[in-house]
Amino acid sequence: MHNYLDFEKPVADLEGQILELKKIEGKDAVDVTDEIQRLEKRSREALADLYRKLTPWQKTQVARHPDRPHCLDYIAALITDFVPLAGDRFYAEDHAIISGFGRFDGQSVAVIGQEKGSDTQTRLKHNFGMARPEGYRKAVRVMELAERFQIPVLTFVDTAGAYPGIGAEERGQAEAIARSTEACLNLRVPMVSLVIGEGGSGGAIAIATANKVLMLEHAIYSVISPEAGASILWRDATRARDVAQAMKITAQDLAGFGIIDGIIEEPLGGIHRAPAEGIAAAAARVRAAFAELAELDGDGLRRQRREKFLAIGRNL
Repeated sequence: MHNYLDFEKPVADLEGQILELKKIEGKDAVDVTDEIQRLEKRSREALADLYRKLTPWQKTQVARHPDRPHCLDYIAALITDFVPLAGDRFYAEDHAIISGFGRFDGQSVAVIGQEKGSDTQTRLKHNFGMARPEGYRKAVRVMELAERFQIPVLTFVDTAGAYPGIGAEERGQAEAIARSTEACLNLRVPMVSLVIGEGGSGGAIAIATANKVLMLEHAIYSVISPEAGASILWRDATRARDVAQAMKITAQDLAGFGIIDGIIEEPLGGIHRAPAEGIAAAAARVRAAFAELAELDGDGLRRQRREKFLAIGRNL
């Protein structure tokens, strides 16, 4: 059974009926095959109708779905010979940031991504994908290695934001985010970023200042979470739905503003319903992005990246 979101109740009811019929299928004299097929058709149609007109808040819920593939799932599916690197060489290891080197389509690639975790134990280990300063300094270390050995960089963005704890602030959280963003801008190798769930504030942009920024269809990307925005504007986090609508956080909105470079279509009902299919679609778009960037030299890659971000907002 799937973990159903609140707005998916009509689909949950239909799929519950299908499951009950399948339990008795073949056990009784009554043939329920036709009824199962009829309900499956209704379920697909209901799911398509729901996902055709998702609101920004509903997309936020999909982007945060507990069964949605995370960074480590993408690495396992797409990166061969992956060798993780740990530690920032200043303070400690940060498990919220996964980094290392491997091969994508047989070519060497540096990988940096935020990992939220998939159960209580791993979510605590990875701090729900919210990196501390040492995580961003580790990302800078990997980018510097990629630059030295002329290896392209691929990042997976999935965080509600950088960790706002006292210890993180004491160790220079803002400075670490700025240094990581600067490292992205200065790279003379191709860099592609993929927003796979949440792209939250500076915590996301620190590893997403790339030549090509791609988003999954139901991912979100914003300067602040809807709940935090509602708390600031109205001191009422329950108005997150209103903030999500106003902030234009969906992939469709951001593509229209020129903030991202492409939208990757998800399987019907979200990538959590067919992870392998969705990850394969993402791989195809990443492959095409790297192929396009291969035509630029180091100075051209750096110039294209800087001009891309300086141009944001100019023509709105």
